[in-house]
Amino acid sequence: MRLPRTSSRRRTAASAVVVAALLTTAACGGGGESKDDGEAAGFNAGVGKVANPSDKKGGTLKFISTQDADFWDPTRGYYGMAWNFMRYYTRQLVTPAAAPGEKALELQPDLAKSLAEVSDDGKTYTYHLKDDITWEDGKPVTSQDIKYGIQRQWAQDVLSGGPVYIKNTLDPEGEYKGPYKDKDGLDAIETPDDKTIVFHLPKANSDFEEMLAMPSASPVRKDKDTKSKYNLHPFSNGPYKFKDYQPNRKLVLVRNDAWVRSSDDVRKALPDKITVDIITNPNEMDKRLLAGDYDLDLAQTGLGASGRATAIKEHKGNLDNATMGYIRYAVFPQDVKPFDNIHCRKAVIYGADHKSIQTARGGPMAGGDIGTNMLPPMVPGSDPSYDPYGLAKNDGAPNPEKAKEELKKCGKPNGFKTTIAVRNNKQDEVDSAEALQASLKKVGIDAQLDQYDGAQTSGIIGNPEIVKKKNYGIIIMGWGPDFPSVQGYGKPLWHSDYFLDNGNNNYAHIDDPKIDQAFEDFIETQDATKKAEIAEQINHRVMEGAYYLPFTFEKRLLWRSDRLTNVFSSYAYSGQVDFASLGVK
Repeated sequence: MRLPRTSSRRRTAASAVVVAALLTTAACGGGGESKDDGEAAGFNAGVGKVANPSDKKGGTLKFISTQDADFWDPTRGYYGMAWNFMRYYTRQLVTPAAAPGEKALELQPDLAKSLAEVSDDGKTYTYHLKDDITWEDGKPVTSQDIKYGIQRQWAQDVLSGGPVYIKNTLDPEGEYKGPYKDKDGLDAIETPDDKTIVFHLPKANSDFEEMLAMPSASPVRKDKDTKSKYNLHPFSNGPYKFKDYQPNRKLVLVRNDAWVRSSDDVRKALPDKITVDIITNPNEMDKRLLAGDYDLDLAQTGLGASGRATAIKEHKGNLDNATMGYIRYAVFPQDVKPFDNIHCRKAVIYGADHKSIQTARGGPMAGGDIGTNMLPPMVPGSDPSYDPYGLAKNDGAPNPEKAKEELKKCGKPNGFKTTIAVRNNKQDEVDSAEALQASLKKVGIDAQLDQYDGAQTSGIIGNPEIVKKKNYGIIIMGWGPDFPSVQGYGKPLWHSDYFLDNGNNNYAHIDDPKIDQAFEDFIETQDATKKAEIAEQINHRVMEGAYYLPFTFEKRLLWRSDRLTNVFSSYAYSGQVDFASLGVK
């Protein structure tokens, strides 16, 4: 899952020391509230449980953000916070449960009466639609609307940007040309009547229903499709609808009076109005959150250093230290020497000071637990205790002896020179790169930093030729699951089909037939226990290849105002607060 781009939060050395001390104190102090919390529910009250439960309706829910969504069009959006927010105005056949923590990973019917009727050895999925599912003008949502909305994924020349898992699963050869060029529609989706939709997969994929739970599977009514302009005013079939949208300034949603509450078991629809104000200064955003002017940060990226210091000291009861679905890491492109040698890769892994990198990212609370492997805790098959390189051993201390042994094995006993590529608009990434640079220097590895334009990521580190030309032996990045499985997380990173000439995410340039076959086995397997075992095997294979240095299993300090009700962190949205359940006092 792609994270929204966030503005850099510059931190002075003094503020970093203060925040580190406060975080240590908070961690040692446990989950108690500060004296001045007022109506706050308590520290971590929204982690694994519901903070301020209430069914009270009314009021205005106020979001603030330093950036807009990439797209509000459900076909095109790829930011995690946008997927979360889209549940206000889009519905899908199935959707994640509105429940705290891992309970949210269970899918439940939304537009459909039940989960799929699966037949034909996992290649046919049949759904029957509920009654009283409506558009904002009162017309019913039909199976044809769902088919049309999904077919928009094929119109990449007009609607680029969003995930295409369903497209690639139903039409792996790319034969269908999309709804704007082929009016007859995709044969793989049948709509025998207005209430029935049937998907015919050319090859079974056990995660197909997870793909249908993504916003990119939302219905779109053909007569309301304004193509690229749809982003400005998506037509709602959820409990809220667009009233006013000014890109990069504000968004206002109001109740959709045509939505039938009895048809929706997921969305509480408590506020009367939902607003998003977009400003440019992240420190100002934190101040306005702490002052009570707004309820929560739309992007869910956590408070900055200064905001954290104030919040921990004065408003700890308003904070949730949520585990997120992201792993932050360094990755080693094998096309860049000497990282074609596994022992040179291992030398970096052992030479890194994992504690200092964790501290650079914000410490245990604001940065996360020291990463031990490459499968996030929210993905079935994950095992945070699997630590083949001892990264969390001795509180994350480096292992210089092992690093020097590996340098000898790779024919570089005196070390080597390389370049660390890091985005210039991600200050925590720059900080962690500098921490890595300092620790590697102690074992003879001279790593120079190259800060590139973060807005050009796909064309720079996503282009293997540029990576090789610039000698990018180490790339700093992060990733989260598009949906909670090893396919939804790891396939773009590790499968050879995703090693692309441009827009590449397989930054390690992995081409391993055993990994590719394991993904095929996973996709064909319907048994959940077996799938978790295969996911574990893929993770082990990746770690044994020493392609990555995990930094942290990310955690963030998320703010919730005293006014908020029904607050909880959802694994379905990578640890973000479940927006659709929120109310206000």
